[in-house]
Amino acid sequence: MLGVDEQLIEIGRGAQEILLEADLRKKLARDKPLRIKAGFDPTAPDLHLGHTVLINKMRQFQMLGHEVVFLIGDFTGMIGDPTGKNTTRPRLTPDEIAANAQTYQSQIFKILDPELTKIDFNSRWMTELGSAGLIGLAAQYTVARMLERDDFSKRYKGGQPIAVHEFLYPLVQGYDSVALKADVELGGTDQKFNLLVGRHLQENYGQEPQVVLTMPLLEGLDGVNKMSKSLGNYIGIAEAADDIFGKIMSISDTLMWRYFELLSFRSVAEIAALRTEVDDGKNPRDVKFELGAELVDRFHGRGKGAIARDNFIARFREGQIPNDIPEFSLPIPDTGAKLALILKEVQLVQGTGAGYRMIEQGAVRIDGEKVSDRDLLITPGNTLLLQVGKRGFARVKLLNNK
Repeated sequence: MLGVDEQLIEIGRGAQEILLEADLRKKLARDKPLRIKAGFDPTAPDLHLGHTVLINKMRQFQMLGHEVVFLIGDFTGMIGDPTGKNTTRPRLTPDEIAANAQTYQSQIFKILDPELTKIDFNSRWMTELGSAGLIGLAAQYTVARMLERDDFSKRYKGGQPIAVHEFLYPLVQGYDSVALKADVELGGTDQKFNLLVGRHLQENYGQEPQVVLTMPLLEGLDGVNKMSKSLGNYIGIAEAADDIFGKIMSISDTLMWRYFELLSFRSVAEIAALRTEVDDGKNPRDVKFELGAELVDRFHGRGKGAIARDNFIARFREGQIPNDIPEFSLPIPDTGAKLALILKEVQLVQGTGAGYRMIEQGAVRIDGEKVSDRDLLITPGNTLLLQVGKRGFARVKLLNNK
């Protein structure tokens, strides 16, 4: 096992916050495996790259010799996580939860070592806790403390309803840490309140409080919003190899580095070297090839990334991309601009209405990939090859108009 300082460097890679780092240092100094917990509610059938930010961090802990618990929130999933929501989430049925949990178990071992991973379900102890125990758990926290949570506070002040069962969610998630005697809990930055509830409850139950490690939320393909299936800006890890590769190639050159930091298993030094190569004139597309190939290999097997890359290049060749493509530099707002508007500005269509129609007809491609979202928002920092129909091409560098 590596020394404390070396472990802290690896653990801190890409992390947003470690609360408290002094506590983590103390735990690591005991020179015995820590129990690392991360919970996932099976609210959708497939995992996407946003989920893998936490799973990658779990894999890092495994490689450092620690015990990892992949917790499937089959009980919390029936409550519905209210984090970041301005309305009460619909509750899933036990059958829906069970079906989704099954797909999670088949997908996580594309990243985690199955021999070093413990899978658990929080229904195991919550069912045993019973209604009396749940009332006792609810007595551990006040309504005033719950309303300190940002989304609850906003809904309360805005006169939007908060169902009583939603207050149970952070408590149950916190009790999971008690049941597992977790040393460290991982979560996204939006989970910070819930993770800290776990520390509070562990202290109440006479346990040493867990360390909270938060990871950034991965932006989706639009470069703006959190990756989400509901927003359609996601890359599913069970998608076809060519689809994963093509979607990676569609992200902006700027977002590419964020993906490298949070998704790649390359060292910090290797990623820094790639940045230097791009700064010295290397085409960012070629570096993006490497990222796409690495992720495809991870989810489809060694060598599949190179095949997906070759297929991607072949699609460009089959499209007979001309050599004399007109180039544009287009300032757009920091919040982005609709693809239909960009098509008009680079003279590929006569108006935004025509741009919408061409997208709906499947006649628009970005970097060789067909676009189906008529409202696709493109952010600054991209250099895109746009194609409309068989003969309309433009290469556009999108600048921030600040």
